[in-house]
Amino acid sequence: MQQFFEEHKKHIIGTGLLLLVLITVITSGKKLNATLLESAIGVVVTPFQDLTTGIGSWVDTTVSSARSKTDFRKENEELKSRIADLTAENKRLALYEEENKRLSALLKIAQKYPQYESIGTAIIAKNPGVWYNGFTIDKGTKNNISANMVLIAPEGLVGKILESGATFSKAQSILDNRSSVPAKSLRTGDLGVVKGDYALSGDGLCKMEYIDSEAEIMAGDEIVTSQLSDIYPEGLPIGKVTEIETDPNGLTKYAIIQPFVDLKHLDTLLVIDKNGTEEMP
Repeated sequence: MQQFFEEHKKHIIGTGLLLLVLITVITSGKKLNATLLESAIGVVVTPFQDLTTGIGSWVDTTVSSARSKTDFRKENEELKSRIADLTAENKRLALYEEENKRLSALLKIAQKYPQYESIGTAIIAKNPGVWYNGFTIDKGTKNNISANMVLIAPEGLVGKILESGATFSKAQSILDNRSSVPAKSLRTGDLGVVKGDYALSGDGLCKMEYIDSEAEIMAGDEIVTSQLSDIYPEGLPIGKVTEIETDPNGLTKYAIIQPFVDLKHLDTLLVIDKNGTEEMP
């Protein structure tokens, strides 16, 4: 064998080199199939690669979804806040509109009595009960408000001032059982006195007493303040007659009066001073 190799050594070496060159040319630029070790490693590594890729994708999706939800919640809260602001603004505008209507109505009343001092005021407290028998207004002696000044609403007479502090005044309405207003029927001129009545005040009514038995006053007549008062200007609307009754003595009548003013829902009023000649500050 050794002798054969020695004799043909050149040919054997040449043939081997030729085979190596051919193998190099054939396999250059083309990777042969993975080795057994590479295949074994791939079997182990590939699932982890797939899992890693899946986790990364899930994390990206979750983060993106959470960010979208956060943005949506923030936008939703901003919209809710904006809606609340707009609702509050609409309510304020509605209140301003109502206030403007009331003040305009009071101005018209003041223009009907230009000879008297007047000032607008608001009710800030009321006595217990459904109806306004007694209440407190937001004007006092600093505004030249004093006892016996008259309170009116757009519909007519409300009552008068009882006493005043520096920045407030206590008042009574015509439903108060201490109230007494000289009055007359606008149609017939029949005189009487409109007084608060405890039994009637629960229904928002008052009574006109001392009506002459021969008076022609009747249900439906309008009652106004008369010329016989030192406190109330003549002609202020008070209410209308709902029924007429004869007193037990047979000498006088009395009438049940439904006030023109809604004495359950008072708010803004006008104070006038019968004895004043200039507008109050």
